[in-house]
Amino acid sequence: MGGLERAPQAPQRSGRPGGPVAPLDHARGSGGLERAPQASGRGGRDHAPRRAELLFAYGTLMQGYFLHRVIADRATYLESGSVRGALVDLGRYPGLLEGNGRVVGEVYRIETPELLPVVDREEGYNFQRYRTLVTLGGGRRVRAWAYRYRGPRERATLIADGDYRRVRPPPACRPRT
Repeated sequence: MGGLERAPQAPQRSGRPGGPVAPLDHARGSGGLERAPQASGRGGRDHAPRRAELLFAYGTLMQGYFLHRVIADRATYLESGSVRGALVDLGRYPGLLEGNGRVVGEVYRIETPELLPVVDREEGYNFQRYRTLVTLGGGRRVRAWAYRYRGPRERATLIADGDYRRVRPPPACRPRT
């Protein structure tokens, strides 16, 4: 599927574990991303570090929106970025689809491994978690988890520039009418 890695499937939505995500630009190092210890096969801890899990948020998980509360205490904002795809407005939230455009959003470092199953439940069955390449400022690229929309599209409206914030600003930023 074009180099995309899907999250492992489990019988229940809350049971989808995620694996480590490594930046692709090895020449520049880890870019300030913390590394967590990795468990060894012998039941102990190796001293070999593991790269941080990253999450790309392009809609209501971003700062200022109603679902941000789900990640606020368990993820740290790193910087803005963009992914390849098409963004559609579905009314109360957007959806990321396969496409050739760019979708802008925010990149977060996941601080607790329990966060991804929680976000899986909040996103619901119409969204599939997968790994994708995120382009950061300066052109550096990292792999991060994102959620692709796979539900009905009858009422979907294309957001041509891929910027949900521009089309639907967070409630605190909306002009009063």
